[in-house]
Amino acid sequence: MQSQNLFDLTGRVAIVTGGAGLLGVQHAKAVHLGGGIPVLADLNLQRAQAAASQVGERAIGMYLDVTSEETISACLTEILSRFGQINILINNAARNPMVEGTSTSTSFSRFEEQDVDTWALDMAVGLTGPMLCSKIIGTHMAASGGGVILNIGSEYALVAPDQRVYEQPGLPPDRQPKKPASYSVVKHGIIGLTKYLATYWADKGVRVNCLCPGAISNDQPGEFVRRFSNLIPMGRMARPDEMQGAVIFLCSDASRFMTGAVVTVDGGRTVW
Repeated sequence: MQSQNLFDLTGRVAIVTGGAGLLGVQHAKAVHLGGGIPVLADLNLQRAQAAASQVGERAIGMYLDVTSEETISACLTEILSRFGQINILINNAARNPMVEGTSTSTSFSRFEEQDVDTWALDMAVGLTGPMLCSKIIGTHMAASGGGVILNIGSEYALVAPDQRVYEQPGLPPDRQPKKPASYSVVKHGIIGLTKYLATYWADKGVRVNCLCPGAISNDQPGEFVRRFSNLIPMGRMARPDEMQGAVIFLCSDASRFMTGAVVTVDGGRTVW
Protein backbone atom coordinates (compact mmCIF):
# COMPACT_ATOMS: atom_id res chain seq x y z
CA MET A 1 0.00 0.00 0.00
CA GLN A 2 1.32 3.42 -0.92
CA SER A 3 2.46 5.62 1.94
CA GLN A 4 0.22 8.56 2.82
CA ASN A 5 3.32 10.72 2.69
CA LEU A 6 4.88 10.63 -0.76
CA PHE A 7 8.05 12.20 0.62
CA ASP A 8 8.53 9.57 3.35
CA LEU A 9 11.98 7.92 3.38
CA THR A 10 11.46 5.97 6.60
CA GLY A 11 13.67 2.89 6.73
CA ARG A 12 15.43 3.62 3.45
CA VAL A 13 19.21 3.48 3.49
CA ALA A 14 21.09 6.11 1.49
CA ILE A 15 24.81 6.33 0.86
CA VAL A 16 26.09 9.85 0.21
CA THR A 17 29.55 9.97 -1.36
CA GLY A 18 31.70 12.93 -0.37
CA GLY A 19 29.50 12.89 2.70
CA ALA A 20 31.76 15.07 4.85
CA GLY A 21 31.70 17.96 2.37
CA LEU A 22 29.51 21.05 2.44
CA LEU A 23 26.71 19.66 0.28
CA GLY A 24 27.28 16.03 1.28
CA VAL A 25 26.25 16.89 4.83
CA GLN A 26 23.18 18.74 3.55
CA HIS A 27 22.13 15.79 1.35
CA ALA A 28 22.49 13.50 4.38
CA LYS A 29 20.40 15.88 6.46
CA ALA A 30 17.71 15.76 3.78
CA VAL A 31 17.61 11.97 3.92
CA HIS A 32 17.45 12.12 7.72
CA LEU A 33 14.64 14.70 7.63
CA GLY A 34 12.70 12.33 5.41
CA GLY A 35 13.08 9.54 7.95
CA GLY A 36 15.84 7.66 6.15
CA ILE A 37 19.20 6.31 7.25
CA PRO A 38 22.05 8.35 5.74
CA VAL A 39 25.52 6.85 5.39
CA LEU A 40 28.05 9.64 4.98
CA ALA A 41 30.84 8.01 2.99
CA ASP A 42 34.05 9.94 2.60
CA LEU A 43 37.78 9.54 2.01
CA ASN A 44 38.28 11.12 5.44
CA LEU A 45 36.68 8.72 7.93
CA GLN A 46 37.06 11.02 10.94
CA ARG A 47 35.35 13.89 9.16
CA ALA A 48 32.60 11.56 7.96
CA GLN A 49 31.94 10.31 11.47
CA ALA A 50 32.00 13.84 12.90
CA ALA A 51 29.59 15.03 10.21
CA ALA A 52 27.28 12.06 10.84
CA SER A 53 27.06 12.97 14.51
CA GLN A 54 25.80 16.41 13.49
CA VAL A 55 23.27 15.06 11.00
CA GLY A 56 21.24 12.94 13.44
CA GLU A 57 20.94 9.78 15.45
CA ARG A 58 20.39 7.49 12.46
CA ALA A 59 23.37 8.80 10.46
CA ILE A 60 26.69 6.98 10.33
CA GLY A 61 30.07 7.80 8.84
CA MET A 62 32.01 5.35 6.70
CA TYR A 63 35.27 5.27 4.75
CA LEU A 64 34.97 5.29 0.97
CA ASP A 65 37.34 5.96 -1.91
CA VAL A 66 35.13 6.43 -4.96
CA THR A 67 38.06 5.70 -7.27
CA SER A 68 38.53 2.19 -5.82
CA GLU A 69 36.20 -0.63 -6.77
CA GLU A 70 37.53 -2.63 -3.83
CA THR A 71 36.54 -0.03 -1.23
CA ILE A 72 33.16 0.62 -2.89
CA SER A 73 32.41 -3.11 -2.71
CA ALA A 74 33.59 -3.21 0.91
CA CYS A 75 31.35 -0.26 1.75
CA LEU A 76 28.36 -1.96 0.11
CA THR A 77 29.06 -5.19 2.00
CA GLU A 78 29.22 -3.33 5.31
CA ILE A 79 25.97 -1.48 4.65
CA LEU A 80 24.17 -4.68 3.70
CA SER A 81 25.56 -6.38 6.81
CA ARG A 82 24.31 -3.60 9.07
CA PHE A 83 21.01 -2.73 7.43
CA GLY A 84 20.17 -5.56 5.04
CA GLN A 85 19.50 -3.20 2.16
CA ILE A 86 20.56 -0.11 0.27
CA ASN A 87 17.91 2.00 -1.41
CA ILE A 88 19.54 5.26 -2.46
CA LEU A 89 22.90 6.26 -3.88
CA ILE A 90 23.73 9.96 -3.95
CA ASN A 91 26.81 10.48 -6.13
CA ASN A 92 28.07 13.71 -4.62
CA ALA A 93 31.88 13.33 -4.38
CA ALA A 94 33.86 15.66 -6.63
CA ARG A 95 36.88 17.93 -6.57
CA ASN A 96 35.83 21.56 -6.63
CA PRO A 97 38.37 24.39 -6.41
CA MET A 98 36.99 27.21 -4.30
CA VAL A 99 37.29 30.92 -4.87
CA GLU A 100 40.51 32.48 -3.62
CA GLY A 101 40.38 34.06 -0.20
CA THR A 102 38.21 31.45 1.51
CA SER A 103 39.39 29.01 4.14
CA THR A 104 39.12 26.15 1.66
CA SER A 105 40.56 27.86 -1.39
CA THR A 106 42.77 26.03 -3.84
CA SER A 107 44.47 27.30 -6.95
CA PHE A 108 42.33 27.87 -9.99
CA SER A 109 43.94 26.86 -13.26
CA ARG A 110 44.03 28.59 -16.59
CA PHE A 111 43.32 26.33 -19.52
CA GLU A 112 46.65 27.23 -21.11
CA GLU A 113 48.35 25.73 -18.06
CA GLN A 114 46.01 22.81 -17.40
CA ASP A 115 48.00 20.08 -15.65
CA VAL A 116 47.28 16.60 -17.02
CA ASP A 117 47.69 14.92 -13.63
CA THR A 118 45.20 17.30 -12.01
CA TRP A 119 42.82 16.79 -14.93
CA ALA A 120 43.06 13.01 -14.51
CA LEU A 121 42.39 13.23 -10.76
CA ASP A 122 39.40 15.51 -11.31
CA MET A 123 37.99 12.99 -13.80
CA ALA A 124 38.75 10.04 -11.52
CA VAL A 125 36.90 11.49 -8.54
CA GLY A 126 34.13 13.43 -10.25
CA LEU A 127 33.20 11.18 -13.17
CA THR A 128 34.81 7.75 -12.88
CA GLY A 129 33.83 7.68 -9.19
CA PRO A 130 30.09 8.02 -9.87
CA MET A 131 30.40 5.46 -12.66
CA LEU A 132 32.05 2.92 -10.33
CA CYS A 133 29.63 3.56 -7.48
CA SER A 134 26.70 3.23 -9.85
CA LYS A 135 28.18 0.10 -11.38
CA ILE A 136 28.62 -1.67 -8.03
CA ILE A 137 25.76 -0.29 -5.95
CA GLY A 138 23.35 0.19 -8.85
CA THR A 139 23.91 -3.38 -10.01
CA HIS A 140 22.91 -4.56 -6.52
CA MET A 141 19.79 -2.35 -6.63
CA ALA A 142 18.84 -3.67 -10.06
CA ALA A 143 19.10 -7.24 -8.80
CA SER A 144 17.20 -6.46 -5.60
CA GLY A 145 14.00 -4.83 -6.84
CA GLY A 146 15.10 -1.27 -7.59
CA GLY A 147 16.32 1.91 -5.97
CA VAL A 148 17.30 5.49 -6.62
CA ILE A 149 20.54 6.98 -7.92
CA LEU A 150 20.80 10.74 -7.57
CA ASN A 151 23.77 12.28 -9.34
CA ILE A 152 24.86 15.73 -8.21
CA GLY A 153 25.68 17.99 -11.12
CA SER A 154 26.04 21.76 -11.13
CA GLU A 155 24.84 24.82 -12.97
CA TYR A 156 28.16 24.35 -14.79
CA ALA A 157 26.73 21.16 -16.24
CA LEU A 158 24.38 23.45 -18.16
CA VAL A 159 26.32 26.65 -18.83
CA ALA A 160 29.96 27.67 -19.02
CA PRO A 161 31.48 29.50 -16.06
CA ASP A 162 31.32 33.27 -16.23
CA GLN A 163 35.01 33.76 -15.56
CA ARG A 164 34.54 37.44 -14.78
CA VAL A 165 33.28 36.61 -11.29
CA TYR A 166 36.64 35.06 -10.41
CA GLU A 167 38.77 38.03 -11.44
CA GLN A 168 41.26 39.34 -8.88
CA PRO A 169 42.23 43.04 -8.72
CA GLY A 170 45.79 43.91 -9.62
CA LEU A 171 46.50 40.83 -11.73
CA PRO A 172 47.25 41.11 -15.47
CA PRO A 173 44.74 39.47 -17.85
CA ASP A 174 46.99 36.49 -18.56
CA ARG A 175 47.32 35.71 -14.82
CA GLN A 176 43.68 36.00 -13.82
CA PRO A 177 42.33 32.82 -12.12
CA LYS A 178 39.82 30.70 -14.02
CA LYS A 179 37.37 28.02 -13.00
CA PRO A 180 39.08 24.90 -14.40
CA ALA A 181 37.81 23.27 -17.57
CA SER A 182 37.86 19.90 -15.81
CA TYR A 183 35.03 20.93 -13.48
CA SER A 184 32.71 21.80 -16.36
CA VAL A 185 33.61 18.63 -18.24
CA VAL A 186 32.98 16.46 -15.18
CA LYS A 187 29.59 18.01 -14.52
CA HIS A 188 28.50 17.82 -18.16
CA GLY A 189 29.56 14.17 -18.08
CA ILE A 190 27.40 13.54 -15.01
CA ILE A 191 24.32 14.44 -17.03
CA GLY A 192 25.38 12.00 -19.74
CA LEU A 193 25.88 9.24 -17.17
CA THR A 194 22.47 10.03 -15.69
CA LYS A 195 20.66 9.66 -18.99
CA TYR A 196 22.53 6.49 -19.89
CA LEU A 197 21.78 4.73 -16.61
CA ALA A 198 18.17 5.94 -16.53
CA THR A 199 17.41 3.97 -19.67
CA TYR A 200 19.77 1.12 -18.87
CA TRP A 201 18.03 0.08 -15.65
CA ALA A 202 14.52 1.43 -16.22
CA ASP A 203 13.08 -2.08 -16.42
CA LYS A 204 14.78 -3.01 -13.13
CA GLY A 205 13.12 -0.29 -11.07
CA VAL A 206 16.26 1.82 -10.69
CA ARG A 207 15.51 5.50 -11.19
CA VAL A 208 18.42 7.81 -12.03
CA ASN A 209 18.13 11.58 -11.94
CA CYS A 210 20.49 14.54 -11.70
CA LEU A 211 20.29 17.54 -9.39
CA CYS A 212 22.12 20.67 -10.56
CA PRO A 213 22.64 23.14 -7.70
CA GLY A 214 23.48 26.74 -8.33
CA ALA A 215 26.15 28.74 -6.54
CA ILE A 216 26.25 28.01 -2.81
CA SER A 217 27.10 30.65 -0.24
CA ASN A 218 30.11 29.49 1.79
CA ASP A 219 31.95 32.47 3.30
CA GLN A 220 33.25 33.69 -0.04
CA PRO A 221 34.67 37.22 -0.29
CA GLY A 222 32.04 39.94 -0.48
CA GLU A 223 32.99 41.10 -3.96
CA PHE A 224 32.70 37.57 -5.31
CA VAL A 225 29.25 37.20 -3.72
CA ARG A 226 28.16 40.52 -5.21
CA ARG A 227 29.33 39.58 -8.71
CA PHE A 228 27.73 36.17 -8.62
CA SER A 229 24.48 37.45 -7.12
CA ASN A 230 24.18 39.85 -10.05
CA LEU A 231 24.02 36.82 -12.38
CA ILE A 232 21.08 35.31 -10.50
CA PRO A 233 17.52 36.56 -11.10
CA MET A 234 16.66 36.00 -7.42
CA GLY A 235 19.57 38.28 -6.54
CA ARG A 236 21.46 36.02 -4.15
CA MET A 237 23.44 32.80 -3.85
CA ALA A 238 21.86 29.70 -2.33
CA ARG A 239 22.10 28.74 1.31
CA PRO A 240 23.65 25.27 1.73
CA ASP A 241 20.37 23.84 3.06
CA GLU A 242 18.28 24.99 0.09
CA MET A 243 18.90 21.79 -1.89
CA GLN A 244 17.29 19.62 0.79
CA GLY A 245 13.74 19.79 -0.56
CA ALA A 246 14.85 18.74 -4.04
CA VAL A 247 16.91 15.86 -2.61
CA ILE A 248 13.97 14.52 -0.60
CA PHE A 249 11.71 14.84 -3.65
CA LEU A 250 14.10 13.05 -6.00
CA CYS A 251 14.87 10.25 -3.53
CA SER A 252 11.26 9.60 -2.53
CA ASP A 253 8.12 8.19 -4.12
CA ALA A 254 7.03 11.74 -4.85
CA SER A 255 9.19 11.48 -7.99
CA ARG A 256 8.41 7.84 -8.74
CA PHE A 257 7.69 8.50 -12.45
CA MET A 258 10.84 10.55 -12.97
CA THR A 259 14.02 9.13 -14.40
CA GLY A 260 16.69 10.65 -16.59
CA ALA A 261 15.61 14.12 -15.47
CA VAL A 262 17.85 17.09 -14.76
CA VAL A 263 16.48 19.23 -11.95
CA THR A 264 18.05 22.66 -11.59
CA VAL A 265 17.92 24.64 -8.33
CA ASP A 266 19.84 27.82 -9.10
CA GLY A 267 17.66 30.85 -8.40
CA GLY A 268 17.14 31.23 -12.14
CA ARG A 269 20.85 31.56 -12.94
CA THR A 270 20.76 29.37 -16.06
CA VAL A 271 17.63 31.09 -17.40
CA TRP A 272 19.49 34.33 -18.13
